Amino acid sequence: MSLKRITQFFNPSSVAVIGASNISTRAGFVVMRNLLQGGFKGPIMPVTPSHSAVHGVLAYPSIADLPKVPDLAVICTNKNTLIDIIEQLGELGCKTAIVIADGLSEEQKSALKACAQAKQVTLLGPNCLGLLIPHIGLNASFSHTVASPGKIAFVSQSAAVCSTILDWAKNKEIGFSYFVSVGDCLDINFNELLDFLGRDAKTKAILLYIDNIEDIRGFISAARAAAFSKPVIAIKTGKTSAGALAAEIHTGGKQSSDAVYDALFQRAGMLRVNDLRELFAATQTLAMHPKLLKVEQLTILTNGGGPGVMAVDELIQSSGKLAELSAETRNALNKVIPQSETTSNPVDIFGDSAPARYKQALEILLHAKEVKNLLIIHTPSALAPSEDYANIIVETLQTLPKMARPYVITNFMGEDASYAARKVCSNNAIPTYRTPEGAVGAFMHLVTYRRNQKHLTQTPESNTDDAKINKVAAKALINEFLDDGQSYLPTHQASQVLNHYGITCIQTEVAYTPTEAREQAIELGFPVALKLISPSIASKSEVGGVVLNLNDANEVEQTAFAMLIRIKNTYPDAVIEGFSLQKMAPRAGANELRIAIKTEPNFGPVILLGEAGTGLEYAQAAVALPPLNMNLAKYLIAAAHDKGVLKERILPEKVDKYRLCALLTRISQLVIDQPDISSMELNPILASNGQFLVLDATMTLSRYQTQSNRKRLSIRPYPIELVEVVTLKNNTQATLRPIKPEDEQAHKAFDESLNKEDRYKRFFGELPQFNHDQLAKMTQIDYDREMAFIVCQRFEGKTRTLGVSRVIMDPDNLHAEFAIVVRSDCQGLGLGRILMSAAINHCKRQGVESIEGITLPENTGMIELARKLGFKISRDFEEGSINMVLKIK
Repeated sequence: MSLKRITQFFNPSSVAVIGASNISTRAGFVVMRNLLQGGFKGPIMPVTPSHSAVHGVLAYPSIADLPKVPDLAVICTNKNTLIDIIEQLGELGCKTAIVIADGLSEEQKSALKACAQAKQVTLLGPNCLGLLIPHIGLNASFSHTVASPGKIAFVSQSAAVCSTILDWAKNKEIGFSYFVSVGDCLDINFNELLDFLGRDAKTKAILLYIDNIEDIRGFISAARAAAFSKPVIAIKTGKTSAGALAAEIHTGGKQSSDAVYDALFQRAGMLRVNDLRELFAATQTLAMHPKLLKVEQLTILTNGGGPGVMAVDELIQSSGKLAELSAETRNALNKVIPQSETTSNPVDIFGDSAPARYKQALEILLHAKEVKNLLIIHTPSALAPSEDYANIIVETLQTLPKMARPYVITNFMGEDASYAARKVCSNNAIPTYRTPEGAVGAFMHLVTYRRNQKHLTQTPESNTDDAKINKVAAKALINEFLDDGQSYLPTHQASQVLNHYGITCIQTEVAYTPTEAREQAIELGFPVALKLISPSIASKSEVGGVVLNLNDANEVEQTAFAMLIRIKNTYPDAVIEGFSLQKMAPRAGANELRIAIKTEPNFGPVILLGEAGTGLEYAQAAVALPPLNMNLAKYLIAAAHDKGVLKERILPEKVDKYRLCALLTRISQLVIDQPDISSMELNPILASNGQFLVLDATMTLSRYQTQSNRKRLSIRPYPIELVEVVTLKNNTQATLRPIKPEDEQAHKAFDESLNKEDRYKRFFGELPQFNHDQLAKMTQIDYDREMAFIVCQRFEGKTRTLGVSRVIMDPDNLHAEFAIVVRSDCQGLGLGRILMSAAINHCKRQGVESIEGITLPENTGMIELARKLGFKISRDFEEGSINMVLKIK
């Protein structure tokens, strides 16, 4: 669906209610009531053959009898009438409809979708509550209450959750820019809504309630774009297997592991919360105060020691950090807290603190340079009402300029005694919570959001191991295995593929009988490890299929016979292909890791990292979505430590994390290059002396069949196929390629190289040099929706950027905007034509219909180049600019 159509959907000027009713138990009754009470200015037209008027409004017996074509139709009839109604709306010319009905079978959904597409009617639903747009007074829903205008957009697959959120928001006096119940997402889905809401100036934060996502790649692309400009907070149901099954039944979509969704939300720069309570808390903190924290350390001020300790416990258990108070701050606090000479964080001013002491301590902390985030905890006191202390907080904060204040949250404990205090804080936009744990949990939402946002603006390190990769040879080898009918590769065969990616495996020999195993062991030298080769048994060590430290030939042969008997008795149908033998590797002092690749529904391949063991499930691993670069690999390792699935061992040597990052990036590249690998497991991997040795590797192969409606990878990898060598007019060679995140420093130098005139032509005015966040957005692009080509050369040992062309496609992939800038001291080398041609060719490949650009009249070189390349040139006298348009289709 196009962004233009969804924009029209959210700005109707007239509404028809199909199936309007005067019977209070019908959806048509509630929808009409809500529309009339909402203050919508346009005509509201009920359609029903049963009543001459509904809620006092003249009704029309059929859709054909409507006096005008409605911008929006709300269908309140039962599911069996939907096809006929959509056909009638399409014939009339109505292009947008909300379908309330639920209980549709998969066949009915498919028929409804096909009908809507044929009649060009955009659908919201079915199985939805409807749509509320408070700023235009539209309540096209059967909700039990109204929504106030505000700056938060809420989108939910669950109609029941919508009702709960509306109720909570009314109590908290929180308003919405849009409130959308998407139901089964038959047509309008999260992707289009994120694109629309991410661009909407009225929306400052986006809340999502998700049961299932079908188009993962489209979702990540849209969510990443939205999260660059505003907070996106999500609840995803199905954390347990039973919950996942319930969500699957509810939405009809296949569920992937919950840990994979964690990786998705983190990669997209979003914040995930676990339940509605957390969503409410995150809304109060993040959605209402969307600025990122400057630092993660928290300072705590409390008038009760116990609550302070509770807050610290919650903070540390959540991987949070306490701020360290300076000696100057501690000395100042000691002077106003008579019971203490060793004040520290948390700052306990004791239960007998009168408002004056409370204010003194607060002023000290608010002015302390090291205090950037402050939690104020207050337990009811007999000295003064809690409301008085809340007023002190408000008044003291107002003495500081907003930019100079720490981020402040409050916890007024108790119920009746603290209600008024919490109300004072809420009315003055200070987040407030009922418990210390709730306050710290809300603060950690901000910390997690800050960390996830850093995924969008971190500059990855370069990985210099590309020379170790030979993807052509690996592909040929995989084809050989598949041609021979092999879908399962044990260590001795998987290692051949892995060697082409610089991944070292221990020498492995194969024996087909116990006697051959004896002979192979003698050749290898003792001690040896004996392992069963069987595609039927996933974890061989759990069933006695792995025996280590065999020290002589007889022992090997006897163990092999015993292994066969045991397996045949336990798994009579198991396919046994033989035995593998390896000389025992020195494991003393080595860390043992495990890396796996699994293919998930909707997501495609994912990468798992954990410790060596008998079974690597998602609970025992950290998860990441390929492609990985060095920086994202570093995040995966950190996530494994945080989750406790990769522990710091007391060993002579720790794991070389830089080289582990390099290993993970090569595995990621293997995933990207070789779509025929459906799963892989490396277990164990010995990490010692900066080296990684794989002792056991298995791969599962299957011919990958391209699906027209789904991309294999959740995130588009770097388009290496677009890299080419070009010759400049001075007869030197340069590289034309898409930009990479690692290009940030070179891009900074490129920006600094532009003279004032060139910067003025490019940016239509004087603009300061770009900062890190701006440069990160320019270099860490989503190749699915934009492209930046650079021409670069090696100069004095560094890669130098000579010019950049950039095209940004609209979400519908129909139109693109372009911009070009060439280094000031490199003009006249033909760079403009090279870069512009690359941009045009890319748009043609993407199916873009037109490319547009704007420049100043004095930029004659750009105007002449555009004319030669077929652009239509026109002058906008009002704006004082030149428009350049190229029609491709």
